[in-house]
Amino acid sequence: MKKYDAIIIGTGQAGVPLAAKLEKEGKKVAIIEKNKIGGTCVNDGCTPTKSYVASARRAFVAKNSEGFGIEIKDVKVNLKKIKKRKDKIVSDSHDNIQGLFDKLEKLDYYKGEGTFLDENTIEIKTKDGKTQKIEGKQIFINVGAKTIIPKEYQGLDYLTNTSILELDETPKHLIVIGAGYIGLEFSQMFSRFGSKVTILEQNERFLHKEDKDVADEIKRVLEKESITIHTNAKNIKVNQERKEKEQEKTKISFEKDGKKHSINGSHILISVGRKPNTKTLNLEKIGVKTDKRGYVKVNQHFQTNKKHIFALGDCNGEGAFTHTAYNDFEIVSDFLFGEKKRKLSDRIQCYSMFIDPPLSRVGINEEQAKEKMKEDKSLKIVQAFRKMERVARATEKGETDGMMKILIDEKTEKILGATFFGISADETIHAVIDMMYAKKSYKTIRDAVHIHPTVSELIPTMLGNLKELK
Repeated sequence: MKKYDAIIIGTGQAGVPLAAKLEKEGKKVAIIEKNKIGGTCVNDGCTPTKSYVASARRAFVAKNSEGFGIEIKDVKVNLKKIKKRKDKIVSDSHDNIQGLFDKLEKLDYYKGEGTFLDENTIEIKTKDGKTQKIEGKQIFINVGAKTIIPKEYQGLDYLTNTSILELDETPKHLIVIGAGYIGLEFSQMFSRFGSKVTILEQNERFLHKEDKDVADEIKRVLEKESITIHTNAKNIKVNQERKEKEQEKTKISFEKDGKKHSINGSHILISVGRKPNTKTLNLEKIGVKTDKRGYVKVNQHFQTNKKHIFALGDCNGEGAFTHTAYNDFEIVSDFLFGEKKRKLSDRIQCYSMFIDPPLSRVGINEEQAKEKMKEDKSLKIVQAFRKMERVARATEKGETDGMMKILIDEKTEKILGATFFGISADETIHAVIDMMYAKKSYKTIRDAVHIHPTVSELIPTMLGNLKELK
C-alpha cells in the first residue's frame, strides 16, 4: 500500500491549488477524482455557464440594437455551436489542470471514487470495479456538492445544471422548478436563446434572501424578457407522456393563491438547491462529524474534529462559490505553511448572480440592517442609495435597470454591506469589498476621485448623501 504525506479527495477549486502547494513544500501527495477533473466550477458551474451567458448576451444585443441605430435582421441562435465553444473552453481547463499534475513530480493522480476505510486509509474504486488502498498522514476532503432532486421528481425525465449544458437543441418551452440563482441564470440565458421559459417558485416571496425592492426589480427585468414567474406555487405535480415524435411532453399542475393552474412544457429543469457529495465517504464510520444535511463540520482552519482531516469547498457548508473554495485553500495553506493568522471568521461573504444585469452582494443588506438596529437600539445605520437610471454610463449604454445600496455604521464609519444590481455590478462591488477588508472609513471612497464616465464614479457621490435607515 502506497503511503503519502497528504491525500486530497476531489479536484475542485480548493483541491488543485492545495495539491500544487503541498508538492512545492516537499510533500508526497495523492489526489483522487471520481468524475471529470476540475470540479463543479470547471465542468458544470462557472466556466461553462458563463460561456453560455456570454452567448446569450450576444443574442440579446443582436435582437435589441435597433434603438441604437443598428439594424440586424434574422438573428439565429445555434446551440450546437454555443455548446461546441463551451466544450472547448472546458476541455482547455481540463488540459491545464492535467498539465499541472503532470509537472508535479511528487504527486500521483488517481481516477476513481475515494472512501475512508479508517482515519488514514482511503480505498479508491474505479468504474470497472477495481480497488486499491492508499494511506495518508493528512487527508483533505474537497468533494463539492450536487443538485438536490426531491423524491417526487426522481422518476421523471428532468434536466439539472449539468445535463442542460449537454443539449444541442433549444427547448421549446423550458419549465424551471426553483427561482434560485442557478435557476434564474439558466432561465434568462435560454429565454435569450429562444425558449419560452416559465419559473415555478414555492416560496411566496421572490428571492427572499434579497431586499424586496431589489428582488422586485430583478423580477421585473426578467418578466420584461417574456419570462413567466409564478411564486407561491404549491402542490406542484408533474405528468410526462410521450407524444409528437417521441419527444417528452411535460404537464405540470400547481396551486397558487387558492386557484389551480396547469402548463405544458417540453423540458423541465430542477433547481431547488444543492447538497454535499459526502454520503459515500464513510465519514460516520471514522467519526468525522457532519451536520444533518451532510456538510462536514470544520473549525476556523477547516480542520474536522479529526485534526489531520480537513474539509474544503462546498462540502463544508461555509460557502458555495469558487471564490470561497479558493479562500478555504488560502486559509489552510497559511495554517500549514504560513503565519497561522488567516481564519474563516475573517471572510466577508460576497457573491454575484450572473443574470444580465448582474446582482452583487457583500455583507448585510438593508433588511438585515434594520433587524440589527431592532436588536441593538444604540446602533445607527445610514444608507447610500442610487438608481442606475441616474448613472450616466448606464444611460449612455441604454442599460438603466437596477440600483445600488451601501450600508454604513454611522458611529464607526465602517461599511457593513452593499447590494448592487445593474450594469457592471459584478465589478463595481469590489471597491466596497476592498474597503470592508481594509476596515477603513467610508470617507476614503467618498473623497476619492473616480474616472468619468464609469459606474464606479457614482460611489463617491452616493456616499456624500447618506440617509438614516428607518
